[in-house]
Amino acid sequence: MNRYFFDIQSGRDFFADEEGLPLPNLKAAEVKAMQTLTGIAKESVFQSKRPDLAVEVRSSTEQLFCVSIVHRNSSTTH
Repeated sequence: MNRYFFDIQSGRDFFADEEGLPLPNLKAAEVKAMQTLTGIAKESVFQSKRPDLAVEVRSSTEQLFCVSIVHRNSSTTH
């Protein structure tokens, strides 16, 4: 099993995953990243916070991918 690390970016705060999680493959890491992101998003909505959120996934040697939620209010221009 490979060890995957799930670093969290919430607004301007960054939380590095020091332990990682052993998972069988990249697909399992993708599922875990999405579960983590949606869990954080649910908590932030209940706290009236809506920061941009991201889970950056890496192995012990390289960045692999990032899943994110970007919050834009009605006054944000595209």
